[in-house]
Amino acid sequence: MRHNRANHAKFSVLLALVLAMGGCVQRQLTVTTNPPGALVHLNGQEFGRTPVTRDFTWYGTYDVTLRRDGYETKKTTGKVIAPWWQWVPFDLFAELLPLTDRRTLHYTLQPSTDEAADPQRMLDRAEALRGQLQSTSNTRQPTTAPLMAPPASE
Repeated sequence: MRHNRANHAKFSVLLALVLAMGGCVQRQLTVTTNPPGALVHLNGQEFGRTPVTRDFTWYGTYDVTLRRDGYETKKTTGKVIAPWWQWVPFDLFAELLPLTDRRTLHYTLQPSTDEAADPQRMLDRAEALRGQLQSTSNTRQPTTAPLMAPPASE
């Protein structure tokens, strides 16, 4: 009986220590790009400039937008899948332990084309496309007449 009490006391002390550690899973997401320095938006909210690491709460698929001067804007998705120990019912026990889940999303940016970067080329292209427009019976020519006639005076 004494042996049983001693084991029970040891287990109680061990359980109290584990609970006192205040364990919870810390989740960190790092976004990197090649080249670095891109502005990152996750689900429409600014996340920072790459390389950037922040805590996150939810696993799943994120909408990712990356912007950097001189490079094409990249709109894509990033999947952050939960590890097995974050699945029900294992997550109940994992939350008691001081664990850290580190995830990384990496993207490569493509240099922008000269046409998009040069405003004069863009204007020249717009002028060329304007000449290719075709008029239909629904297309009106601009007029200088007022849209509504003034009211007739009595």
